[in-house]
Amino acid sequence: MPPSTSQDLARRHDLDWIRVGAFFLLILYHVGMFYVPWEWHVKSPHPIPALEPVMMLTSPWRLTLLFLVSGAATRFMADKVSVGKLARGRMARLLPPLLLAMIVIVPPQSYYQVAEYVAAHPQAPFGVDPWPVFWGKYMTSSGRWCGEDGDCLITPTWNHMWFVAYLLVYTLVLALLLAIIPRLGDKLQAACERMLAGPWLLVAPIAFLALARAVLLPLFDITHALVDDWYNHAISFAAFLLGFGLAKSSVLRDRLIALRWPALTLAIVAYAMFATYAWIYRQGEPAEALHLAMRGVYAVDQWCAIAAILGIGARHLNRGGPVLRYLTVGVFPFYIVHQTVTVVLAHHLAKLGLPQGLEALILVAGTFGACFVTYEIVRRVPGVRALFGLRAQPAAEASRPPAFA
Repeated sequence: MPPSTSQDLARRHDLDWIRVGAFFLLILYHVGMFYVPWEWHVKSPHPIPALEPVMMLTSPWRLTLLFLVSGAATRFMADKVSVGKLARGRMARLLPPLLLAMIVIVPPQSYYQVAEYVAAHPQAPFGVDPWPVFWGKYMTSSGRWCGEDGDCLITPTWNHMWFVAYLLVYTLVLALLLAIIPRLGDKLQAACERMLAGPWLLVAPIAFLALARAVLLPLFDITHALVDDWYNHAISFAAFLLGFGLAKSSVLRDRLIALRWPALTLAIVAYAMFATYAWIYRQGEPAEALHLAMRGVYAVDQWCAIAAILGIGARHLNRGGPVLRYLTVGVFPFYIVHQTVTVVLAHHLAKLGLPQGLEALILVAGTFGACFVTYEIVRRVPGVRALFGLRAQPAAEASRPPAFA
């Protein structure tokens, strides 16, 4: 592959493909959450413990990768507009969907979570209210839906939309840094190129992730509540800044391409080690030394998988086209609605007694189908587009069917 130039990076189609793929994996992951024995909003009456290692294939790195790609996208935007316009643009793009989700889209998730809890605990001190009553209690935080362990359902909530809330906050923090530090993007890029040379491209991020997991995670569990989620912030904001720094770096792109296969090999080995460890100790406590060592293994899996994906994407996914243009725009509305569709559909499918394979197939197809239908509807309605994070578009263009030829 010839050496890359800055002109090659005017548009990173590889990062667009990676973003779309990561969001699609997230949709599949949330379908899997219905079946895996882990706690979630609604659960299959027939959980599948053997699904746990499959779920662990993407859980260490999927959201970290999304924050990195989001940071890269922010770099391209920041280099075109003023700091004020960047902040206002991100507010206009992210805040309306977040509010829409918390008020309209997410409440059914809480409703069915309460319904399933009541069904499993007939002696619960609360019942399932009619929807209008439930929604009123949801919006006023007056539901008092508390489990036997004393944990209560907090409402209103953002559930899966925590990613959007964090992305909005990170962008505003970055805008402040851009206002204080001139040419921050170029300086951050130069620092990344200098610090991530040779094997340090793998070693330095792994060391940072392992240290954060060893020091911060025991103190700050992952809550997605923004104000007390410091381990998650350390990882996610660092990934966001790294994406901002590497987005336009031909040097780092070429280094990632060169290291893609060693990174993939390390990721596979680390995944196998951590998944085996998690399976063996899923109902027991390991020795502290082993527990600490596995945090390092988790960090190897987390970064090496990301590095391999970035390298493979830069080498093989560098072409655009109508399909990518359609999905790049559509994937955000997909993300907004997908989990509610999965929760509602899974709850009702479980009552039909279908073979589990068929049920899962319907759940996957139904979730993706509803996402496509939602996008096709909202992109045609000017007043609704902004609520789903879509920019304004001429009416004739918005009503045109997708052209994939």
